[in-house]
Amino acid sequence: MPSMPKSSPWPTTISTPRLLLRPAESTDVQEFTRLWTDPEVRRFLGGPVAEEKLPLYQQHFASRPNVFAVSTRKDMAVIGSVLIDSASRFDDRREVSYGLLPEHWGQGYAREAVAAVVEWAFVNVTSDDASIIAVTQEANARSCRLLEAIGMRRIDSFVEFGAPQALFSVERQRLRIGR
Repeated sequence: MPSMPKSSPWPTTISTPRLLLRPAESTDVQEFTRLWTDPEVRRFLGGPVAEEKLPLYQQHFASRPNVFAVSTRKDMAVIGSVLIDSASRFDDRREVSYGLLPEHWGQGYAREAVAAVVEWAFVNVTSDDASIIAVTQEANARSCRLLEAIGMRRIDSFVEFGAPQALFSVERQRLRIGR
C-alpha cells in the first residue's frame, strides 16, 4: 500500500514499494518526449505526437497539476508518467491516464503506479462523482487487463479516433492496490 498523507496539496510525492511518483519537472523532458514520440507507447493513442506540436507539450507538461513522473526507487530513473485529469470530458469526472517506456513493460510497474495515483486522487482531487475513470482502446489488451487488475470495471464502449474505445470506472472501495 502506498504511503501518503491523508490530504496533501499539490505538489506531492507518492511512494510505493518499488516506485517514487513525483511531480513532473522540466528536467524530465527527455523521458516525456520519448513517451510522446515512441511508436509502441503511442500505438493505441493515435500515433506519435506530431513534431510541430512537441514544443507546446515540452513547455507545459511540468507546470500541470497532478502529472506524476514515475521513477524506480532502485536507480531513480524516470520510466513513465501517470496523470489525473480533475475534470475530464466525461461529465467532469476524474480520469487517470498513464504511459511507461517499453523497456519497463511487463514488470508490474504500471499497475503499481496507476493504483497508487488513483488511491491518492480519491483523497486529494475533489469531484462530485465518487468514481475515477480511464479510457483505453479495446485493442489494447494489456491496458484493459491492468485496469481490471486494479478493480476497474468496463462501463461503456464507443468509437473515437476511428477505433473502439472502452471506458472503465472504479469506486474507492473497489480499488485493488499491490501486486
